Amino acid sequence: MTTPRIEALDEIDSTNAEARRRAEAGEIGPLWITAARQTAGRGRRGRTWETGQGNLAATLLFVTDRPPAEAAQISFVAALAVADLADAFVPSSLVTLKWPNDPMIAGRKTSGILVESGQHGDGLWVAVGVGVNLATPPEASERPATAFADHMTVQPPKPLEALAILSASFERWRGVWQSAGFPPIAEAWTRRAHGLGEACTARLGHETVAGIAEGLDPDGALRLRLPDGMLRRITAGDVFFGAT
Repeated sequence: MTTPRIEALDEIDSTNAEARRRAEAGEIGPLWITAARQTAGRGRRGRTWETGQGNLAATLLFVTDRPPAEAAQISFVAALAVADLADAFVPSSLVTLKWPNDPMIAGRKTSGILVESGQHGDGLWVAVGVGVNLATPPEASERPATAFADHMTVQPPKPLEALAILSASFERWRGVWQSAGFPPIAEAWTRRAHGLGEACTARLGHETVAGIAEGLDPDGALRLRLPDGMLRRITAGDVFFGAT
């Protein structure tokens, strides 16, 4: 695979929005777009994403011939790459992944991942947005959040330093996904999984269900064991464990 280029900007509305514009103009990547400041950063499910000073906001743009359902698995690849990045600066015992793609440190969210895609010839362009709290957590957060700096005795990495590590790890995991499919990605994700075997609540748009998180299905769906013993597949939504 081609090593992605990195384009660093001072300010942009959203790195994902810029990736979409580039893709619709014919850019095929692989290209990382990063910005020191986002004026309209976005998270999953229409939320805003606050990029504080010293934090990382970046989007990888690439094209794939995978069908949309398979292309969506790249969010798990991104989560593993962020976990590797965190391992480089904080104790790995603190680093976990909460379904579907929330990297955590000490049980608190430290990163957000947003995957978007669109038609490109017979395939897709894919934009993988990654925000990482390196220096500071957001001031207003829906759930407990943290930053690398909260768990370090030295200064946290600079955004471009972090992106270099993230990009290298992402390419390793993307190579595994390309050559061997989703099973090894699911296995690696499960080894870092936050809350498996624990009670949780899944918010699914117009429905909220509770049960025990049992693990991943082969397509990345979360298996949730309901109180009546039935198994529910969660394919999209937000999952909450205790106070997280």
